[in-house]
Amino acid sequence: MRRSAVAALAAVLLLPLSACANDAATSAHGAAAPAGRQVDGPKVKIMVGGLDKVIYLPAMLTQRLGYFADAGVNVELLTEPAGVNATTALLAGDVQGAVGFYDHTIDLQAKGKHVESVVQFAQAPGEVELVSTKQADAIKSGAEFKGRKLGVTSIGSSTDFLTKYLAVKNGASVSDFSPIAVGAGQTFVAALQQGSIDAGMTTDPTVANVLDKGLGKVLYDMRTPEGSRQALGGLYPSSSLYMSTEWVEKNKDTTQKLANAFVKTLKWMSTHSPEEIAAQMPADYAQGGPAQYAAAIKSTLPMFTTDGVMPADGPRTVLAVLAAFHPDVQGKEGTIDLSRTYTTEFVGKATG
Repeated sequence: MRRSAVAALAAVLLLPLSACANDAATSAHGAAAPAGRQVDGPKVKIMVGGLDKVIYLPAMLTQRLGYFADAGVNVELLTEPAGVNATTALLAGDVQGAVGFYDHTIDLQAKGKHVESVVQFAQAPGEVELVSTKQADAIKSGAEFKGRKLGVTSIGSSTDFLTKYLAVKNGASVSDFSPIAVGAGQTFVAALQQGSIDAGMTTDPTVANVLDKGLGKVLYDMRTPEGSRQALGGLYPSSSLYMSTEWVEKNKDTTQKLANAFVKTLKWMSTHSPEEIAAQMPADYAQGGPAQYAAAIKSTLPMFTTDGVMPADGPRTVLAVLAAFHPDVQGKEGTIDLSRTYTTEFVGKATG
């Protein structure tokens, strides 16, 4: 009863800030250590906001490479279709860690809760604003969002407020367009195909699928640091392993093991080709075929860090974006202590 009540409360607290990523989550409920690998170490459950999303690729890749086992930690990966659900599970105590967007840590501090990014996977959102091919000549920037139907993962999601930010930055108002919740993956593709949306924000491998079918064109590409700076005014750290600050303080040895494993993976990714990375992942993640999946990974790779360290100016960019629209953050910028939303203690000591 108590856990159900906590979970319900967490869901209410997190409603304004939903998932940042868009692709459909894998149908599997989770993933344990690779077959034949018996790990004699602490057990940790990590909830991922969609195990098959390229932006969260380091989670499953670390498991598949056996790096959790090498680090001496027994990790069970669980999956939910949205980052907000991962955070809800973390707050409820159902898991010890979550893989999702860093911006949740700022949102939660505004609500009086302390969660911190322990390993920063990415320095850019990995999101792409796609315009329907039929509307590509009419929508050249956020200024032309007026009167349009724009697809987002869900209302109140990070794709929602990033879309609003792009509109306002380019002279439009958040009331000038209609955000349409179209979900992710195939539902996003269908919405474009049927004309239910004029444009929308999503991630790989959905981006690769849309472009391959000729259904849309790229308007804003935030899969790279350069794209993030152009669209948002700076680096926007996104995918990360974040955990309760209290849990981290009480379990520093286990946290270090997790950091070791993830940093090792990030370094491995930086020295291997998209095809080699794709080959390590579950076959059913490549729904558009191996070549398309490898291309999706190639397009998204620039967003990832190589060492798990938070980019110096990134948190300020995230705070500025959230403060522009998020009701729980707006007006509280002066009270948010960004230094408490992440730590470099463990990645700085990582032996990966």
